[in-house]
Amino acid sequence: MTEVSSLTGRLLVATPALADPNFDRAVVLLLDHDEEGSLGVVLNRPTPVGVGDILEGWADLAGEPGVVFQGGPVSLDSALGVAVIPGGATGEAPLGWRRVHGAIGLVDLEAPPELLASAVGSLRIFAGYAGWGPGQLEDELVEGAWYVVESEPGDVSSPAPEKLWRSVLRRQRNELAMVATYPDDPSLN
Repeated sequence: MTEVSSLTGRLLVATPALADPNFDRAVVLLLDHDEEGSLGVVLNRPTPVGVGDILEGWADLAGEPGVVFQGGPVSLDSALGVAVIPGGATGEAPLGWRRVHGAIGLVDLEAPPELLASAVGSLRIFAGYAGWGPGQLEDELVEGAWYVVESEPGDVSSPAPEKLWRSVLRRQRNELAMVATYPDDPSLN
């Protein structure tokens, strides 16, 4: 087997050709990527369910919109917390937070929210996640299903998640910026 170059902390942006409805115009933050597989959360799928309805103690720390996001089609009954810690890219990690990439990390939702309250810059709660077995994501990349781009801490807490697909593409300094103009329904063009 060939060595896998880690994409942890990067974004997978669905190409217009990706046919899976679970990932139509999805922006996925990869939380883990190695030879054993990949795991990420879809950043732009808000649900109507408020964070306080499920994890009351974490509601005050959740950014706007203060709802649970559908992180992907796997384990929808589980929750993941992803938080940006200002200065977390270089400083010591606070208790209850594990660095994923730079200032972005996973939150231990079993820990008391007070442990992180003073450190958290933004928090998102995800129901479920996106997962790939060994080599599966690499195959999808070869097939052209995803663009791989750098993440920015603000991607996790975008106040307009429905616009994230276009805004992530638009900020690219290459031909990907043009893909942001791709129509929602090309048959109407």
